[in-house]
Amino acid sequence: MKNPRLSMPLMSAIAALPLVMVAPAVTAPPASATQEAFYSYTGAAPLASFEPGTVLATRNLAYRISGIEAPVEVVQLLYRTTDAQYRPSVDVTSVLLPPVGGDPGKAVAYQSYYDSLNPEDSPSRSIAGQVSFGGTVFTSETGTIAALLAQGYTVIVADTEGQRADFAAGPEYGMTTLDSIRAATRSSATRLSAATRIGLAGYSGGALATNWAAALAPGYAPEINARLIGAAEGGVLVNPARNLGYVDGSVSWAGIAVMAIIGIGRSYDLDFTPYLSDYGRQLVADLDDASIGNVLFQHPGLTWRQLVKTEYADPNTVAPLTSVADRINLGTAPTPTIPMFIGQGANGELEGTPGDKPGIGPGDGVMVAGDVRTLARQYCDTGNRAVEYRQYDTLAHGTAQAEWTPQALAWLNDRFAGTAAPTSCGAIAPGNLLTTRL
Repeated sequence: MKNPRLSMPLMSAIAALPLVMVAPAVTAPPASATQEAFYSYTGAAPLASFEPGTVLATRNLAYRISGIEAPVEVVQLLYRTTDAQYRPSVDVTSVLLPPVGGDPGKAVAYQSYYDSLNPEDSPSRSIAGQVSFGGTVFTSETGTIAALLAQGYTVIVADTEGQRADFAAGPEYGMTTLDSIRAATRSSATRLSAATRIGLAGYSGGALATNWAAALAPGYAPEINARLIGAAEGGVLVNPARNLGYVDGSVSWAGIAVMAIIGIGRSYDLDFTPYLSDYGRQLVADLDDASIGNVLFQHPGLTWRQLVKTEYADPNTVAPLTSVADRINLGTAPTPTIPMFIGQGANGELEGTPGDKPGIGPGDGVMVAGDVRTLARQYCDTGNRAVEYRQYDTLAHGTAQAEWTPQALAWLNDRFAGTAAPTSCGAIAPGNLLTTRL
């Protein structure tokens, strides 16, 4: 969620991709009717008549980074997918082709942490040069993408939140990710095929998509699961109900609770209005199309009690929240069958989040380390012994990303090379009960 501090290898990767300077874009340019039309399906056949992953439209463009055109060919695909309520929907994915030395037999599905309630902030629009304020969050991920392209990987970047920006709807993130891989490997324009092996990667909001994709793949997309070489993720959201308690009253992350209320309500057609205080309703209205950049450090000390009426001070009394708590809790999802690399910071006090709350413990400022450890242990205990867990005890969410990124890239390279996946099973410290709500 925070801008990564690029290591020298990543800086070198960016330098390896020569850029052509054009006038920089400060705000999102007006989208033409043709551009916006690409994001909707208007065909005669019912959307439900298409299988998930079906390509509905294709366009080619150059990768533009805040007004800078890179020598990277992009194929964008409109495809059929599934939303949080398991209804047919459409989404867009961007397939970035390596400029030289690419191997169509391997690709990385990179899930962005663009974290926004505004569809205009989606990666596909940022890649097309429509850079909005929230879109600059995706631009900060350019170093990681450049490193993957420089190593010859085709990179698949889905708009994981869908075209309504269903923030925090983990299952939807997972299905849009899996269907983006289906679409990318079915399209003749991408050079990929049904034989292409795929790695998953993502940090923070991208980790949410990565983990849900890994968990849902065996049942939702078994043919994709068979070609997944592993998933690398860092800064993982596991049990959103506990995260609400963790960020409560924090300096930098408290405002994300409002985004979660809006996103969960939007994704599952839930009305939180009867439970909100006047102040809570005002914040929900103000942040209806906010990105993470609109809330970080903007609401220091904000608490749940300020957002809701007095009688709903306990989140467990808010019916819309409890109705979906299990559905968006990774602890209730299936165990992935592929190797997993999980990195998690645990010094959130650096970002203004106390780590001594009973039943929660330390985290990275927004994600709870005890929840992530329990999830990793649960995977080990339920049959997946190829789980490597690393906890960065001295780092917070932003600084942990800089540590995790080169480790994740090296781990993915090893999986593509066929090296046996390392394991931390048996050596991961106990964490929190994932069934506990706050």
